[in-house]
Amino acid sequence: MTVWLEVEGKKRRVELLPVEFDGGTERAVECVVDGSAITANACMLQPGVMSLVIEGRQYRCVLDGNGVIIGGRRFAFEREDPRSLQGRRSAGGGATGPRAVKAPMPGRVVRVLVKAGDEVAEQQGVVVIEAMKMQNELKSPKAGRVARVAIAVGDAVGAGDVLAMVE
Repeated sequence: MTVWLEVEGKKRRVELLPVEFDGGTERAVECVVDGSAITANACMLQPGVMSLVIEGRQYRCVLDGNGVIIGGRRFAFEREDPRSLQGRRSAGGGATGPRAVKAPMPGRVVRVLVKAGDEVAEQQGVVVIEAMKMQNELKSPKAGRVARVAIAVGDAVGAGDVLAMVE
């Protein structure tokens, strides 16, 4: 699974690699952060509190709203997951300016419901993608004019790919 985290104003790509869980309280977690592989030994101490051992150093991590406290220092972060409903609704910023219609997950374009120059209403269908044998209609994030359609029927799309822009 790949997520984007904005930590202290810097956007980072984090790939969480699948690991086998042996049923105990501790497990090795492998991830790639901005292209650098990291292995951590993670142990959940209680809900919202985790012990991490990375390269022989131990860290106590306490989740705090949209941040985490590590070694007495708070790091603010925001998670951008293209699969999440919140991420789809807020992708592209506020109500003014161009807004992107993004793929929530990898799939294939089944139908394109608009073309460049079309006027659309907020939550009007723009494109239909098929993922995991289910069809998902992606809707316009705002009322406006379709500035660009970046895909065609039959195209393969990845999670987070921009499919169309609405101005």
